[in-house]
Parts: sequence; C-alpha cells; structure tokens
Amino acid sequence: MVARGSEVRPSAVRQSSPRNARGRGPRPSIARLAGLGAGGAALLALLTGCDVGRTFDGFGWPQQGISPEANRMYDLWIGSSIAALAVGALVWGLIFWCIIRYRKRGEALPVQTRFNMPMEFLYTITPILVVAVLFYYTAVVQTGVDKVRSNPDVTVEVVAFKWNWQFNYRDRPGEDANTVASTLGTTEVIPILVLPTGRSIRFEETSRDVIHSFWVPEMLFKRDVFPGNVRNVFEVSSLDTEGAYVGRCAELCGTYHSMMNFELRVVSPDQYDRFIEAKRGGQSTQEALIAVGEEPLAQTTHPFETKRDNNNFGNASAGS
Repeated sequence: MVARGSEVRPSAVRQSSPRNARGRGPRPSIARLAGLGAGGAALLALLTGCDVGRTFDGFGWPQQGISPEANRMYDLWIGSSIAALAVGALVWGLIFWCIIRYRKRGEALPVQTRFNMPMEFLYTITPILVVAVLFYYTAVVQTGVDKVRSNPDVTVEVVAFKWNWQFNYRDRPGEDANTVASTLGTTEVIPILVLPTGRSIRFEETSRDVIHSFWVPEMLFKRDVFPGNVRNVFEVSSLDTEGAYVGRCAELCGTYHSMMNFELRVVSPDQYDRFIEAKRGGQSTQEALIAVGEEPLAQTTHPFETKRDNNNFGNASAGS
C-alpha cells in the first residue's frame, strides 16, 4: 500500500509508461499512406519526365555517346545515381527526423522499444531488393556491351605499338583474315580510323610490345590492347553520329604515352565504301579522305613535339 500524499517512485512510472504508451497516438491512417504513395509516384514521374542526366551534367559520366552500347551504359549510370540519391535522401531524412522528433524533453525517460518487426523487416528486405535490381540491370547491360556477332559488317584490326597506332581493315573476322587496306600513324601524321554509321563493327586488338589501351571518350568505355597471342575483341552494333572524335592510349605505356593519339572519323556508309576503294587503289589515307570529301588531317588532336634528340636523354651535358 502507498500512503496518502506519498510520491510514486520514478521506477514505477517508467515501468508503466510503455504499457500506457501503446494506446497513445493515432496509428498511421490509410489516407496518410496514400499520400506518401502519391508523393512517391509524383517524384518518380518528375524524374522520368525530364533529362536528369543533362540537368546534373551526367553525374560525372561523359554524355553524348555515339553508339547504342554507350547510351545503354549511360542510362545505367543515371539510374544507379538516382537510386543512390533516393536511398541517401531517405536515410538522411530518417536520421534528422529522429534527431528532431526524439530530442530530449525534460528529465522523463522516453518510451523504451526493444524491437520493431515492421521496421526491421523493411531495412533488411529493402537493401536486398535494391542490390538485386541493380545487379539485374548491370548484367543485362554488360551482356549487351560484350556481345560479339558471328558476321559483323566491318572488321578492323587495331595494332598498338610504342608509341602509335596501325589500323588494318579486314575482309572478315579472325586472326587469319586478309587485310584489304591499312593506315599507319607516324610522328608527323596522326593516324585516322575511318568507320561508317549504321553498321556493326568489330575491333580486334593486339600489341607489338607492351599493354596499351584503345579509348575513344565518346564510346564511353575503353579496352586494353595486350601483347603476345591475346586478341581483345569487342563490337559496337553501330555508330550513330558522324564526326571526328579524338582517340587516346589510356594505359601508361612508356615515355611518349601521352603523345599516342589517333582520331576516329565516322562517315556515311557510302563515303566509307569509297574510302576503302580508294585505299585499295593505292591512295594514301589523306588522299582517300580528300576523295570522299573529308579533311585529310586529324581535327581533334595534333602531333606532339617529342624532342627525341640527344639533349632529351642528357648525352650532350654528359659530354661537355
């Protein structure tokens, strides 16, 4: 028994508060849940109705890809970025909501909750679903990018060496194919790789010395070029936009690595056919480009002064 006028011990209040707290406060109503769902749908419609990638500068990913594979990889990156931002906004929102909602108010001990099954289910299942969806779309895009056809329209052999490029136009895929035309880069002339729009193109890469890397930024990915018997093969289903695009070696391969550039020139199918015929007729790459109405020299890069002389290696100072 508790005498009249005596105070109830704080522990009694604390023990009884969880039981009494169960009935306090209305449960989330259906209208509130419907409002949250409508808000989420409106946000999704807003994100899909505008070019989010262009608005936010691709979230750091290069834009204006020139092949379907490049565009699929770009879309995957944008979707992944939006998903990451949505999860981050939710997590930070819950953190700040808890900080404000459950901040200290007086000396009373707040209701103690040992577990919450719906919440634990939510933060266990949601990450699994997010990872599963991202894995699925990544696998689909990667399979499409790595797809190799049995009979591509154009086959080009990319030969890398210190510190330049050779492009061999082949009559069919495979190492035993015949080269019908070739372009060889020199210190004075940047090599130009001419390819058509609207045709599937296979790249077969090999190196004469060390590992190089074939990279055209507008294709949105690069492929290593290995020496020896390894031939790295990849394809693009088409090139969609005509123009001149800079190409580079993206693997540190030696002293003049930074000067190992080339140019990808995308032309119409008719121009490409006439270019190959001109090359087969004995014309140089520059003469063949002029014959199809293209600029004969690279437009996106230029030969670098390599300074390959005695002073470059210190021999002059050693003898003085």
